[in-house]
Amino acid sequence: MKFVLICFNEAIDDEVIEVLNKAQVSGYTKWTKVLGKGKSSGPHLYSHVWPKANNVLATVVSEDTADAVLKDIRKMREKLGSEGIKAFIWEIKDVT
Repeated sequence: MKFVLICFNEAIDDEVIEVLNKAQVSGYTKWTKVLGKGKSSGPHLYSHVWPKANNVLATVVSEDTADAVLKDIRKMREKLGSEGIKAFIWEIKDVT
C-alpha cells in the first residue's frame, strides 16, 4: 500500500477530486487553507500581501492506484507548472 500526499493550490480543488474519482479512490483526508512556501512557488499565506492558500489531501491506496493518481498529477503539473500542484508517495507497511 502507498500513502499519497497531494499539496495543491486551492483553486484546482475540483480537478484534484476528479483525479481521485477517476482512480476510484474511495477515501481521503483533506486539509484546507494550508499555508506555506515551496522552492519553486511564491508564498501561499492567505494574507493581504500573499492571498493564495493551498489544500492538502492524503489517502492510502494500492500501488496501482497510487501510480494512476501520480500519472494524472504529473499531467496536471505539466499543464499548470510547478506552482499549482505537487504529490509525494510513501510506502505503508501496515494499517489498523
